Amino acid sequence: MTTSDKNEKNCAQPAMHTPPVLSPQAWEDARQQMLEKEKAHSKARDVLAAERRRMPWMAVEETYAFEGPRGRVSLRELFEGRRQLIVYRAFFEAGVFGWPDHACRGCSMVADQVAHVAHLNARDTTLVFVSRAPQVDIARLKARMGWDIPWFTLTDGFDADFGVDEWHGTNVFYRDDDNRIFRTYFINNRGDEQMGGTWNYLDITPLGRQEVWEDSPEGYPQTPTYKWWNWHDNYAEGAAPDRKWVEVSDAGEAAFRNQEDDTRA
Repeated sequence: MTTSDKNEKNCAQPAMHTPPVLSPQAWEDARQQMLEKEKAHSKARDVLAAERRRMPWMAVEETYAFEGPRGRVSLRELFEGRRQLIVYRAFFEAGVFGWPDHACRGCSMVADQVAHVAHLNARDTTLVFVSRAPQVDIARLKARMGWDIPWFTLTDGFDADFGVDEWHGTNVFYRDDDNRIFRTYFINNRGDEQMGGTWNYLDITPLGRQEVWEDSPEGYPQTPTYKWWNWHDNYAEGAAPDRKWVEVSDAGEAAFRNQEDDTRA
């Protein structure tokens, strides 16, 4: 028997107007129509990423300082010798909801979604989180939540200078041969929702995914598509792609191309 509370709840909730139920063939036809739109969206996203790689840069003149697990480090040292640096400002500090047991719920959701950073590192890219909390609290939080992301403590005006003193945001930097640092991109608000995956991170960097299919400025580093992929515990600096993986990835790429050609026919 339905209780009065359930009756009231059912009355308050309007009925769901669900889509029609189709036959397998009609459903596949509908899926193909949606697939065309999704492919167009993917191509538009690639074009946007190509434009992003051509955005002007801003020179970073200040040194900036952070506290890490092994002591004080500069912005340049956050790169860990790599060309690109992605810095996410996470809110974990006194006054933030959840302190001291938790970081901001939204920032924590971002942290939960971050893929293994070894794949970014293999593309000459370092990802770090920064917060105002002391290192002892950051270490405790990371252990509790199972996060391995490098996480540093802000000690100066970095957050104010780069638009993340009041709300979260992701800044991207590039280090050139002369060790000069440039700010190349910034994304925040709903733009941060897509962050966490390796591809989305690489797509906001100045060098991109660094694969030959990308539309990048002349002279940018690019390697054969898929060939650099590896298990996260098996990357070795300067190592040539595994011959067997080259064969497998070549076969997979050919199959994808054939599939697209058949769809167009």
